[in-house]
Amino acid sequence: MSEIKSAHFPEDHERVVSIFREYVTSPTADLGFQNYETEFASLPGKYAEPDGCVLLAWNGDAVVGCAALRRIDEHTGEMKRVYVRPVARGENLGRRLVVQILETAHQMGYARICLDVLPEFTAAQRLYMSLGFRPSTPVSFNPVPGTLFLALEL
Repeated sequence: MSEIKSAHFPEDHERVVSIFREYVTSPTADLGFQNYETEFASLPGKYAEPDGCVLLAWNGDAVVGCAALRRIDEHTGEMKRVYVRPVARGENLGRRLVVQILETAHQMGYARICLDVLPEFTAAQRLYMSLGFRPSTPVSFNPVPGTLFLALEL
C-alpha cells in the first residue's frame, strides 16, 4: 500500500514538478491558463507551510500520487493538483489523498475547502460528492466549459 507524506522543499522539488506536470497534461483541456510553469519554478510557492502543503504518495521510492492545498483567505483553503498515476489507481489512493488534505486543512484552521474539477474527471467528481462536497461559487479562475466548482464545510 502506498504511503502518503508531506513533500519537503527543496529535496522533493523535482518529484513534485514531475507529477504536477503529468497532472496538467492528463486532461484533454489545455490548462495553460493556470500559468503552471511559473508555479512549478517557484514551488512550494502558494503551497508553502503554514498556509498550505503538498502531499506525495509513495510506493517504495516512486511517487505515485499527489495533492496540494493553498490558502484563499483566513477561513478557506483550496485543494489543487489531486492526481494518481495510472499504475497506482484502484487502491483508493485518490480518496486517501483527499481525506488527508481535508484533515490537514482542518488542523491548519480552515473551515471550508474549495476546488474545481474538470468535466472529464468523472471519477474525481464522484469522489468529491461522496465526501460531501457540494456546488459552490468559484474561488479561482477556470474557463473550461463544464468545470464544477465545489466546496465542503469542515
